[in-house]
Formats: sequence, structure tokens, C-alpha cells
Amino acid sequence: MPVYYCEEAHIGERLDVFLAHCGLMSRSALVRLLQNGNVLVNGKPAAKNYRLSRGDEITVNIPPPTPAEVRGEDIPLDILYEDEHLLVINKPRGLVVHPGAGNPSGTLVNALINHCGDSLSGIGGVMRPGIVHRLDKDTSGLMLAAKSNAAHNALSAALQRREIERVYICVVRGKPHPQSGTVEAPLGRHPANRLRMAVTASGRYARTFYRTLETEPGRSLVECTLDTGRTHQIRAHMAHIGHPIIGDVLYGGGTGSDGWNTQMLQAYKLGFTHPVSGVKMRFETDVIFM
Repeated sequence: MPVYYCEEAHIGERLDVFLAHCGLMSRSALVRLLQNGNVLVNGKPAAKNYRLSRGDEITVNIPPPTPAEVRGEDIPLDILYEDEHLLVINKPRGLVVHPGAGNPSGTLVNALINHCGDSLSGIGGVMRPGIVHRLDKDTSGLMLAAKSNAAHNALSAALQRREIERVYICVVRGKPHPQSGTVEAPLGRHPANRLRMAVTASGRYARTFYRTLETEPGRSLVECTLDTGRTHQIRAHMAHIGHPIIGDVLYGGGTGSDGWNTQMLQAYKLGFTHPVSGVKMRFETDVIFM
């Protein structure tokens, strides 16, 4: 049960902002705790917008993980690394990460439950046990999954602090200019199409670094590195600068070429510090559309 005290530098700061800076867990997990009354200030449940005063005692009650109700399914997993704390998985294109509307089964979570059994972290909730970060259904590549709750908390906090390296490769329409650069544009839900994200002043801060690796008539091979990790970030940012990903129909990339009819986007590099051993780990997978 973590306990913190408000010092001079944090007087007047919002409670949720203060807790996010503590690096305890992801912001979304903290919001759930606040909404459920599991964060106490001076012994009483507090709202996320509570402004801290000198000497406030902040207690965070972390409830035990909810047992996963999703059933395991015998779905093959391409596991690049595994120990008692975590897994690194190479997710295939077309596999949904977790159950949801329209996808009650046949997901990566079903496969993880089957593989890990009771050792899978429950912090992600009933529908997302073990999931530290997501990839879209039609994005292939490297993902982290947590097997212990301690590892899940540490990895989520590292993700929040932008300490996990996530590098993608994609094929986009046209030739980006400049060939390398930064897209720094806030992302929120598209006002007319709720399936899409859009650059909007009211959106959340988002930043993507990109560099062009190869070009040929009509398309370019581009490497994108995430600084933040918003929903559809690379897809929305590349479309925003006029170079949508080939095969990404939702963002104007049209159909693929050379037989590829799904979005040509792959998470091909992943780097992080092991949350228990402290060893720096880095993985890279072959690019499947080269």
C-alpha cells in the first residue's frame, strides 16, 4: 500500500498529476483507482482533480487483480523471450489483442491465458490480463506482456515515463519532405468518424519521430519511433503529413500493392530495461514486407 506525502514543490498540484509523476503505474490504471475510491487523502477518498495541500498524506490502495474470466485458447504464439516475469511476443497481422465488441474470442489474450495459466498478470483487468501495450489488429510485430503484477506495474510506469523503445517500419504513399523529422501534433477522436483519430487542439499530446529509409516511385519505406503512444498514433500522424500508410484504408492509404491488402505497418524493434533484473533488453524482428 504505497503512501506519499505532499511536499512544498507539489502544493496546489492535481492529485492525478502528482500520482502520475510518482511512476506507480499507468495513468489509465490510476484513473480507475481514483474512480473506485482507492486513493485516499488524509484517510478519505479523493477526486482526481483534488488540489494538494502541504503535508497531505496520499494512500494508494491497490486491490488484488481480478481473476481473468476470458478462457484460454490454443492459439500459436511466436515467443521471442520468456521468463517468470514477462514475455516478448511477435504478434501476427490480423490477430486482435484483447476481447471486445465483435471479438469475444480468438485474441492474443486468449492465447496468453492458455500459455501462461494462472501466472499471467491480472492488472490489465478481466479483458486485458498481462497487456502492457497494444498493437492494432492489422499491425504486426513486437509486444510486451507481463506475467507478474510487479513486472506489469514497473513496465506500465516505464511506458508512462517514455522509457520503452518502440520502433515501427511502414510503407507510405509518396515521399516525405523533409525525409526525416518530427510530427508533434495532439490526437483525439475524429469528430465525424469515431473509429478514427485526428489532429485536434483538444487532443492529447503526441509526438512521432520518422526517417525515410528508401524511396521508389509512389511510395517510401519509413521508420517511425514513438515518443508518446496514443491510439493509432503513427497511422494518424503519417496521414496528417500527407503520407498515409499503404493498405490503411481508414486513414486514406487505400489498398496495398504487391499483394499486400492490409496496412503495411510493423513494430519491428523493442527495447526496455527488465523490471526485475535491471538488464537492458532489445529485440528486433525481420520486416515482413521487405
